[in-house]
Amino acid sequence: MDAKDLIKKVRKIEIKTRGLSQNIFAGEYHSAFKGRGMMFSEVREYQYGDDIRDIDWNVTARHNHPYIKVYEEERELTVMLLVDVSGSRYFGAEGMEKREMIAEIAATIAFSASQNNDKIGALFFSDRIEKFIPPQKGKKHILLIIRELLDFKPEGRGTDIGAALRYFADAMKKRCTTFLVSDFIDEHDYSKPLAVARNRHDVIALQVYDKRDTQMPDVGLMRVMDLETGADRWIDTSSKRVRSAYSRWWYDRQQRMAETLRSRRVDFASVATDEDYVRALMGLFKNRGTR
Repeated sequence: MDAKDLIKKVRKIEIKTRGLSQNIFAGEYHSAFKGRGMMFSEVREYQYGDDIRDIDWNVTARHNHPYIKVYEEERELTVMLLVDVSGSRYFGAEGMEKREMIAEIAATIAFSASQNNDKIGALFFSDRIEKFIPPQKGKKHILLIIRELLDFKPEGRGTDIGAALRYFADAMKKRCTTFLVSDFIDEHDYSKPLAVARNRHDVIALQVYDKRDTQMPDVGLMRVMDLETGADRWIDTSSKRVRSAYSRWWYDRQQRMAETLRSRRVDFASVATDEDYVRALMGLFKNRGTR
């Protein structure tokens, strides 16, 4: 993609996702991600029903009457985007390419966070750590992340989610809200590093996949290439046994992914490249906002 086309693409995504974040996601984002803690505001006289654990005993002793501490939510968050930039992101048989949808989802989250004055950072990973962008505020910073997402050339082709989570947990000492965006085509076991990251941070997983990832079409003899390893082979897709085996592989992998995320208490959503990611994000935000 040359510079002119890249600028056009970035601008197009900016217009679309800023509109979504301002008109649709702003309220849902605010209620779903409530801030990193509670900050002391003032003291007031105790009222029936107040939690006695909030009593300020020093003020109470001075006034000979119970007073409690009042806290307010500390709204500013740090939001990190952990984005899979492995070879499989270039796949797009139905709908847009994964990398384009990932860029739009990341931009929507970033602009929604910006509406709440949150800092945004990013970590790009493949089978290694590719790029770390420290959290900052502002539109210019968000556009930098979008531009990198669209045009970044990774050194690695494979996927290692566990390595990304370990790097992230070590790099970010303060608690932050983290969106792990990937197609989750990863043969490594990332359950332990996910548990460590989840204990320190609020982690949300977003799977972007193509429907051709889920099943093999019946088109006869077909040459296929693994975008992450570069290996290619001929497959007889007219064989029902071959198609069924592939479908079982996808189903089993999805079950393992879902079980890993649930066991680590990670909220997640899956969206295909020919589906509306707005609906998936809205559902995720609403479910979190009601808890």
